[in-house]
Order: sequence, then structure tokens, then C-alpha cells
Amino acid sequence: MENLTEIQKQKFERAKKRVKAISGFYKHFMVYVLVNLFLIFLQYFSLEPGEKFLTFGTFSTAFFWGIGVAFHALSVFGPGFFLGNDWEEKKIREIMEKEKANKWE
Repeated sequence: MENLTEIQKQKFERAKKRVKAISGFYKHFMVYVLVNLFLIFLQYFSLEPGEKFLTFGTFSTAFFWGIGVAFHALSVFGPGFFLGNDWEEKKIREIMEKEKANKWE
């Protein structure tokens, strides 16, 4: 790691950040599945006689949280709808160019 060029260091940092994002998504998804399975089983076993299981209330937490998980998946695996994949790099270059042009030298 000591002999890496600046570009290689940047690539390594980006890869490290990407791996951390993917890991974070998988952890989020695992918690989503386990918690919702627990809540659904809890609902099933606490039904009163004659009460329906297949209602929106039974699955509402899974539904709304699932929307959040879907957006998390898009942010990690998607094509970068909002800011794009190279947005940060482009913005850094743009700011550096502006600062270079604004110097009084």
C-alpha cells in the first residue's frame, strides 16, 4: 500500500467505499427480512378466532419498509440516477478549476 500512486489510492478508496455500501445494504436487507418475519409470525399467532390474517395491517410494515429497502438497493446497485457515478470527481475538478481561475497571481 505504501508504493501506490495517488490515482491508485483514489481507486482503492472508491472500491473500499463501494464495498462498505454493498455490505450496508446486505445488513439492512437481512434485518428487514428477520424483523418482518418476526412481526408477521407474531401477528399470525396472536389472531383472535375469526380474525383475518391477510389484511393490509399485517403486511404494512413490510410494505413501507420495503419501499425504503428498494431505494437503498437503487442507491447501491443502480446506475446513479440522482448524482451519477462520477459526480463527486467532476465536482471536485470543477471547484479546483474555479479556484485556480480566481487566484490573484
